[in-house]
Amino acid sequence: MAEQTGAEVAPARLYRPDEVAAVLGCSAWWVKDRARRRQIPFARVGRAYRFTAAHLAEIIRLHEERPTIAARPPSPGTPPAAPARRSGAPEPGATSGRLRARPPRRTDRAAFDTAA
Repeated sequence: MAEQTGAEVAPARLYRPDEVAAVLGCSAWWVKDRARRRQIPFARVGRAYRFTAAHLAEIIRLHEERPTIAARPPSPGTPPAAPARRSGAPEPGATSGRLRARPPRRTDRAAFDTAA
């Protein structure tokens, strides 16, 4: 038997999409679809998608949501800040940008009648 030099490195365990889906709590279709669209990291073995533990950790990191930074409470002497306005809300005093329907191009009813 040949003597091995250095430490032998075990190959990384490859997980199938259904195993990754079970860990993430989603469907295997979602995992394969995201891999196909190159939105999550993966390894391709033949025509199959495979995932390492590092890939799984990266997928979780990509899809985690961090809490927003809480604003400091106002000091007693400062007035309260005005609430943020929605971007779609019109400014006070501005004319309303309401849309009006255009009259139809064909006002003649006979243009729409067809012979059966």
